[in-house]
Amino acid sequence: MTPGPERDMASPAPRSADVARLAGVSRKTVSRVLNNEPYVSDEARGRVLAAADELGYRLNQAARALASGRTRSLGVVALGTAGYGTASLLVHIEQAVRDAGYALRVINTPDGDPEGIAGALESLLEQGVDGVVVSEPVVKGEVPLRVDVPVLFLGAPPSFTATRTLTVSVGAHELARAATEHLLDLGHETVHHLAGPRRWYATKDRIEGWQAALAARGAHEPPLLNGDWSAASGYAAGRALVTDTSVTAVFAAGDEMAIGLIHALQEAGRRVPEDISVVGFDGNPVFAYVSPPLTTVRQPFAAAARGGIRLLVHAIEKPDAELPLAGDPPIELVVRGSTAPPPSQRGQMAPRTT
Repeated sequence: MTPGPERDMASPAPRSADVARLAGVSRKTVSRVLNNEPYVSDEARGRVLAAADELGYRLNQAARALASGRTRSLGVVALGTAGYGTASLLVHIEQAVRDAGYALRVINTPDGDPEGIAGALESLLEQGVDGVVVSEPVVKGEVPLRVDVPVLFLGAPPSFTATRTLTVSVGAHELARAATEHLLDLGHETVHHLAGPRRWYATKDRIEGWQAALAARGAHEPPLLNGDWSAASGYAAGRALVTDTSVTAVFAAGDEMAIGLIHALQEAGRRVPEDISVVGFDGNPVFAYVSPPLTTVRQPFAAAARGGIRLLVHAIEKPDAELPLAGDPPIELVVRGSTAPPPSQRGQMAPRTT
């Protein structure tokens, strides 16, 4: 496409008709492309996007909101933490929202209390969002609020009334079960569990997955170890375990807790994985480079965000249509150097592959 002349900053802003003229298509085609609608060829879509970029054209969101009755924006209520899991999920939500042609408004709740969630929801509704994503993992009690737009819950939902509610799971129960089964498959008689804070939905899901794996194999269920997602709490749990030589395997509900646990064990002279195997949870890529590299289960943040936003946009744009089926979240076990057969079976099992 031949570059057009530079536009004087004082000249009128480019319009959709200008984009259509430069791309050699109709204004309807321009509208379809910029609104992410189907029935446009890849070749025409490319010409429209190139023309819009060349002219510096931006879709007038305010005009579109007046015409459609929607703001083309979604709100997110998220726990205000920089933890790997929470932050990663938010990044993938932002990408999925942008890909769907919507703007994103995010409000963090610092403590996960019902009043904080209610205030965040009210603020988003006042801004006129078309739908809400609740990525808030901590709730106690009922939220005293009625929400008049569709709401997507990533995980277990808080208790409040909404026009339409959708729930997408990240598969924490299944991932926890897979982590526990990996250790049992290596020959460990049972698996201890270092859990997260009890007020989190994710903690409950991971405990239940661990329990289900033990029950299915007829394995003894040891007492829970308690943590708070931090490496420091993992270190404290490790200090409590070092004197119990019967412990050969631990599944930690978070990668950072697993790293703290391993540090405490090694500091006390317990070898990982020769004496104790450790599995984490989340899939933080940084922990592939610690010693030993951490075996973990990887949360499907991207798949959960894409699938959830697809359902939410469908509920907004086609409120009377049946929702598309949501696929099961993938289960990905990443086996590295922190797991091995128990000392009693060393040499009796085939070598592991990483």
